[in-house]
Amino acid sequence: MSVNLSSSQPVPTNGLPLPRRYWAIFAIAMGITLSVLDGAIANVALPTIATDLNATPATSIWVVNAYQLATVISLLSLSALGDMIGYRKIYISGLVVFTLASLACAFSRSLVSLTLARTFQGFGSAAIASVNTSLIRIIYPQHFLGRGMGINALVVAVSSVAGPTVAAGVLSVASWPWLFAVNLPVGIAAFILSCKFLPENPVKIKGRRFDWRDGVLNALTFGLLIASIEGYAHGMGLEHIVPGIILALVVGYFFVRRQLRNPFPILPLDLLRIPIFSLSIVTSICSFLAQMLAMVSLPFFMQEVLGRDEVSTGLLMTAWPVAIVFTAPVAGLLVERVHAGILGAIGLSIFSMGLFFTAFLPDTPTDGAILWRLALCGLGFGLFQSPNNSIIISSAPAGRSGGASGMLATARLLGQTTGAALVALFFHLFPSEGMHVCLFVGGTLAGLGAMVSSLRISQPLPEALRHEKRE
Repeated sequence: MSVNLSSSQPVPTNGLPLPRRYWAIFAIAMGITLSVLDGAIANVALPTIATDLNATPATSIWVVNAYQLATVISLLSLSALGDMIGYRKIYISGLVVFTLASLACAFSRSLVSLTLARTFQGFGSAAIASVNTSLIRIIYPQHFLGRGMGINALVVAVSSVAGPTVAAGVLSVASWPWLFAVNLPVGIAAFILSCKFLPENPVKIKGRRFDWRDGVLNALTFGLLIASIEGYAHGMGLEHIVPGIILALVVGYFFVRRQLRNPFPILPLDLLRIPIFSLSIVTSICSFLAQMLAMVSLPFFMQEVLGRDEVSTGLLMTAWPVAIVFTAPVAGLLVERVHAGILGAIGLSIFSMGLFFTAFLPDTPTDGAILWRLALCGLGFGLFQSPNNSIIISSAPAGRSGGASGMLATARLLGQTTGAALVALFFHLFPSEGMHVCLFVGGTLAGLGAMVSSLRISQPLPEALRHEKRE
């Protein structure tokens, strides 16, 4: 049975018509939910998986690391391929790989087979994440791009935060293989909708070929970097981490040199020469660093210091994604009327305030005192994310949307991974005050991001965000 990845419908020149647009964005939302959710969902089940597969806690970490590493080493290469052969083909191929790998995960009966299946899941996730925002750029009319980015930011943020809650819910009624089996119906539905409704690229770069040497150097650079950060977060000694970082820097030096000479680089350094693009990437890294510093440290504080159980901790933490649910779509609409740099600065300032307020929780806080602080964090994060993503995607030339999408996803992964590693560092250095240090640093990073975002106000906005026409 062969699958036709080519669209039978005409290529859109300014977004898809309704209702095809709604079905297309629904297909994107389903795929990105699977991709982001599975990045965190296995963490909760690791003790159970280790016991069931007779693995030690240290070796079971590879169930998580394999997914993360596969995603980060292939993300930019796949986004570059999207610019060459089409975002739709890369996205649908990613759905197929991810869904089949989920089936393999569900039937795995050894740590080796599960780790291998999770590796392929990571490759599928990278394909989905590498081009999803590029597809949104051609699904929506350019003057409504913020609306699509608002939906995407909502899905990414909620999926990132909701992973542990979803995992706990599944594990309360079923065994760990069902964490992966539940992906199957969603993956199949997303595949069918994507084949039917997703558009082809309206712009193709002629004569461009993928350089596999660049792909290998990219994989080594980011793989070594993320592996070193993850290794530190999981307690690996400096005698292993330092050589990894040094090797990453050496390989990265030669990789960057090749990219600077390449007219179509995998690592789109040329896009960083666009001031508003580079400023937006910096603010994105700051925001996800701050988010992970809070999201990883707060559950430990609530359970070990405040004495809340797992269920109440999960319920309290949902205030954050619930606030994003309401804020991100509104931000997507506001970006059509308010400068995205202003929205980003306001959003990150509110986010920073929420983190500092949370750091100053009273010794015996009520549930209400915790809830409004986390809701404030979510409100600020949601107000920032979709305008920021809109700038990143729309400021790149149309034929380089894949590179911009890959940079956006890479910034998110680097921020999240480094944030989790910093939590481990601060908890080690400050055993009794680790959570407070995490929140103070997170609040400072969010405040720094707000200042960087405000610098974008003096920059000319991309044409899509200057367009004031309405349908």
